Amino acid sequence: MFAAPVMLTAEEPDEGVDENPFGKLLKEVEDLEDEELGVRSNERREERSEDDKADESDSDTDSNDENEAEAGSESAPNSPLPTPNSQLATGQPVEYFVQQALAAHPSIRAARQRVAAELDRIPQVTALPDPQFNNTFWPLHDNALQTAGGRIANQMSLQQGVPFPDKLRTKGAIVSREAQMAQAEVERIERQITESVRLAYYEVWYATRAIQIIEETRDLVDDLTKVAEARYRSGGTQQDVLRAQLETDRLDDQLIQLQKQKEVSQADLAALLQQPTSLLAEATEELGVNDAPLQLDALIAQAEQCNPSLRGLAAEIQRDRQKQRLACLQQYPDFMVGLNWGIVSDGHDVISPVANGNDNLSITFGTTLPIWREKINAGVREANRRTSSTTQRLEAERDEIYGRLRRLLAQADSLVEQTDIYEDRIIPRAEDTLKLAIADYRGERTDFFTLIETYRELLMFEIQLARINATLAGTIAQIDRTVGCPF
Repeated sequence: MFAAPVMLTAEEPDEGVDENPFGKLLKEVEDLEDEELGVRSNERREERSEDDKADESDSDTDSNDENEAEAGSESAPNSPLPTPNSQLATGQPVEYFVQQALAAHPSIRAARQRVAAELDRIPQVTALPDPQFNNTFWPLHDNALQTAGGRIANQMSLQQGVPFPDKLRTKGAIVSREAQMAQAEVERIERQITESVRLAYYEVWYATRAIQIIEETRDLVDDLTKVAEARYRSGGTQQDVLRAQLETDRLDDQLIQLQKQKEVSQADLAALLQQPTSLLAEATEELGVNDAPLQLDALIAQAEQCNPSLRGLAAEIQRDRQKQRLACLQQYPDFMVGLNWGIVSDGHDVISPVANGNDNLSITFGTTLPIWREKINAGVREANRRTSSTTQRLEAERDEIYGRLRRLLAQADSLVEQTDIYEDRIIPRAEDTLKLAIADYRGERTDFFTLIETYRELLMFEIQLARINATLAGTIAQIDRTVGCPF
């Protein structure tokens, strides 16, 4: 499985690498024109003479244009290059766009705010309840509470609730686990957006690569058209010319469809980057896809540690276990302590002659009575069932991830094998077949229809190879998201 690294390239190959197979056939097809019977006629020689003159004129013009360009370059060596009307550069690798999306996407910012909100709950749930202050007074002095030392003009009390030890700490642990769950959701959204950006980028790359292949083949079709026209002038059939022209029209139609597909992918990528749809992101030559992991067991181990969904469910299980503990603690009472102060007015209406008129001061202590055991037991059972449910959800999610990884790895393995077959066998043989078809058509041993069909097969194989490369890159992006750890 994945015996060799997968390197995906696009656009123009580097120097020393084989060019597009259609480009390698251009010279051979051009040589056919000189060898056709009609090319040897005087009319053809006159046309070639006129073409040579036109080429010389064009060459002189191009030379003058180059000299003028060099002169302009020397006069303004530091002139700035034109930049697009956007804050982002367009011709960048996929990781550049991923970083831009992760930094600007509102879904990620919203999820991070939820994490901060959960963290702000910890000091709230771990703090003591607010104390209570009561003030009792009698607006009519004669109706005030009367004692031997005088009337009670005013009574004030201050009370503070004190939960049973460990209840507040358990509540803080519950909120802390919920903050971990929110952080796992942030990572899940990040992996989702990363995958979406990569898939859109790879679609842009595929459309760009397919457009490049078709544009490179147009030169070959133009030369085949000239061969067909030459044979028609020397007594051949006009049907070959019409078929060659029709093939050019088919290429134009494919270019329009691919250009539309590319613009749609660029619009999707711009939306993920929070940029206007006028941003036309372009893919680089290198897709930057590394080799897929070799062992499924290693992937599962990484998924256990990195997958945001599994991490979130693990934190949820820990939260539910803390809720179990809190439900069990409800069988223990909470406490209340208080301080009471009564102001005694001894200015008149004192009944006892020995009363000193001192104010009353008292301390109170209270407790809750957790006597409704069925309510407490029901809370414990609820917490146990929620923990069991979350544990089963974790097992189900782990099994789903395992199955998804198996499918994705099987797909990636198949795509790697397809890439090798296309690059090493199918496309080289299609090139050889096309060369033989061109030679047979030159020797009038086959018709133009067979030549065009052979050419179409090679074009289809080249575009299919680009599609396989883009699909492989997308599959590895899905593996990356499933595992949760970039590789």
